[in-house]
Formats: sequence, C-alpha cells, structure tokens
Amino acid sequence: MEFKDVTVRLLSRTPEDYVGQGVRLQGWVRTHRDQSEVIFIGLNDGSFYNNFQIVASDALSNVEEVRKMTLGSAFEVKGVLQESQGAGQKYDIDAQEITILGLASSDNPIQNKRHSFEFLRTLPHMRMRTNTFMAVFRVRSLLAHAIHTFFQDNNFVYVHTPIITSADAEGAGDLFRVTTIEPRKHKTDKQGNIKWQRELLGRRSYLTVSGQLNVEPFCTAFRNVYTFGPTFRAENSNTPRHANEFWMIEPEIAFGDLEVNMDLAEDMTKYMIRYVLEHAPEEMEFFNSRIDKGLIDRLQNVLNNEFGRVTYTEAIKLLEASGRKWEYPVEWGSDLQTEHERYLAEEYFKKPVFVTDYPEKIKAFYMRHNEDGETVRAMDLLVPGVGELIGGSQREERLDVLFAAMEKHGLEPEDYQGYVDIRRFGTFVHSGYGLGFERAVMYMTGMKNIRDVIPYPRTPKNVIF
Repeated sequence: MEFKDVTVRLLSRTPEDYVGQGVRLQGWVRTHRDQSEVIFIGLNDGSFYNNFQIVASDALSNVEEVRKMTLGSAFEVKGVLQESQGAGQKYDIDAQEITILGLASSDNPIQNKRHSFEFLRTLPHMRMRTNTFMAVFRVRSLLAHAIHTFFQDNNFVYVHTPIITSADAEGAGDLFRVTTIEPRKHKTDKQGNIKWQRELLGRRSYLTVSGQLNVEPFCTAFRNVYTFGPTFRAENSNTPRHANEFWMIEPEIAFGDLEVNMDLAEDMTKYMIRYVLEHAPEEMEFFNSRIDKGLIDRLQNVLNNEFGRVTYTEAIKLLEASGRKWEYPVEWGSDLQTEHERYLAEEYFKKPVFVTDYPEKIKAFYMRHNEDGETVRAMDLLVPGVGELIGGSQREERLDVLFAAMEKHGLEPEDYQGYVDIRRFGTFVHSGYGLGFERAVMYMTGMKNIRDVIPYPRTPKNVIF
C-alpha cells in the first residue's frame, strides 16, 4: 500500500479526502492508553491544536515496544484512515506500522494531567507541549501575522528600528544600559564624570524602550510606516501585566491627525480579532471554555460596535458622577487607573472607547499641545475586560513648542537631533500609537499573566535560558 504524507491539520479539516487511504504521519505521543488487545495513541504533529487518534493492535510486529511508548516520544505511523468505532472522534488511523523515532524518558515533567501555570513557568522550554500553551503560542503567531498583513495590505512600510539606542523615548529613565566596560574599569574625568567615549559605541547607550523616535523619520519619506520589535523596561515590577522585555507595534502616519490615528487603531484591532477567530477556531473555543468563559462574546462585542470617543475631562466627570468609591481617587490631572478604565469600557460605554486630550503633565514630551495650554492630543483605547490596550498621540510638529516641551521634561535637544530635524526640514502633521503585543495576546486568549503569553519571559529575578 502507498502511504501519503499528511498532517493532523489536513486529516482534521478534510478527512473525507483520505478515508480508506494509506497515510503517513510523524509526531509525538500526547496520550497513550493500553487496553491489552488495542493501544490508543493520541498523536500531535504541531500542525493542529487537536490530537489525532492512532489505533494499534497486537498484530504489530513491535507491539511490545509500542506498549512501552511514553508521553513525549517521537514516532512515525503508517496506517489507513477509517471511520472510528469509538466515541470522542469521527475518524482515526488503523496503524499498519509504528516506528519509534525517539523514546522519551519516563520522568518527563509534562504528563497527561493538569499542571499549574506557576509550575510550567519554570519549564519554558517544555510548556508548549501542553494544550494551553500550544494554543497560546499558535494564537501569538497568528496575531503577529495578522498585524503584518493588516499594515502591508494598507501600504505601510515595515521598518526595523534599532534595539540599541542613545535616547529614552519616554523620558522615564527606566532603562537597561548597554556597556562593554567592566564597572570597576570605568574611568572618570576630574569632575568624576564617566568617560562614556571609551564605550565601544562611543557614548552612553541603552536597550530601547520604544521604536517610535526611530520610526518617525521614515514617515517623512514613505508616508505610512510601522515597526514591530522587542522593547525593554528596567522596572522592578512584578505585576501580571508587566515584563522587562516585550514586543511593541508602533505605526506612524504622515498627514494624519488624532482622528485619523484613532480610525487606524480601530481598524487594526478589529482586523486582528477577525483574523484569529477565523484561523484558530479550535484554540479560541478552548480559551472560551477553559480559560475565560466570556472571551468570544467580548471579542464579538468589539467587532460589532463602533468605538466610543470621549475626552479625558469628560471621562473624569463620568467617573465622579458614577457614585463609586474608587480605590484610587478620581481627580483632574491624575492618570486613569485600571479600575477607572474598566468602568468606562465595561459599564458606562459597554464597548471599546477612546479617551483623548489628557493633561500635558502626565504625558510624554512629543505629544501635540492643545490651545488650552493644559492638555495634549493623546489617546488611549480602553477595551472591556482589560482597560488600556493602545496608547498614542498626534505628534508635536511645531519646533518651538517641541523645544519648550523638551526643556520642561529636562531633555537635551542634542540627544534627540534626528527627532528635531524632522521639524526643521519640512514639518507636517503626523500621529501614531503603540500596541503592546503581549497585551494583545492576553486580550485575545483571556490569559491573565503576561508571563504566560511570552515564550521566555524576562521579569525581575527571572531569566531562564
């Protein structure tokens, strides 16, 4: 008999094309049940979320070896696809030959039982073998593809911005410094200042906190651009929403004000949700039934509604009029907290909402100042179930106003020469935003901890591999 090379995805999606035919698969043992005369093996080859059942009889020449197969063992099966006689699946494979390619040790830490997420975080190189993390990382992959597809289909140019930079985009100061000199060998001048020119790169440098300052210049040539890459924050934060290394999507659009910016953010958000729901229905159903029972309804709510828009000042009034006793007091001039954001999105608007025009003092230096002298053209997208998902702004295109803002934030213009030159050599209205990729993955999957949506999370006191 001829055996066609197939995948579990093919057999699961179009089994009728292969019924009665010889097929060949390679994969790993996910389940193993020996019932004396018949052995049932759940094979997963990585192409699909679900396993495919292999039925092996005692007629196999190496049946005793097959009986001893352990979870995680790699094997090849040749058999005939048939309608299943048992419950739980419509089709299975009647094995004609099974070749063991790699027998897993019996002390494999991943067993056919529930493992806590805390335990699995200690095994980042193994946890993708479990149902939950196979689903998480497939959705992460699809979401990345959706984002690239959205921007490419809308004629955005993808820019690889540097990971090592010389300036802090946010002015926050929570930076990882990159150095080639041992601390004890740092020489100082007579005033005690470190001679940074001795560094390999000739000056102080850091791991980037954002690609924004580097991608903005490209919109002066290509109009619409985006960057999608790793960013770093040296914050000693142990919350479920923060990590020291994460990925950011940051588009920049020329000749677009804050309204255009919000339109783009809404279109992108809806596109990536539709894409994942369409391309990962099994994984999304798993998340909806096992991780977050309201997940799909919440995502459909995003798709089926036009996003609301409200100014920060109006939002403060709504929060004050709510009658709620807030853990964090509500007052004009303070940043919105998660409890405030979720109330606005979940209870007042009952859908995603953009909050705009925040006080200047709580936002970054590069945001365009409004005529009131107190607020800037900033926007945050708040979504039910999470709170803030996207943050962005119209950029300050007026050179004199930008200089004043930099001085107020204690920044030296010479450290931002490229950014200043954009305004000096042909200024124009432009805007952009940032989407934390892991926040998006958490939102799409219902996972509650950022450590569980990053393949190898980097958090305080935690670097494995």
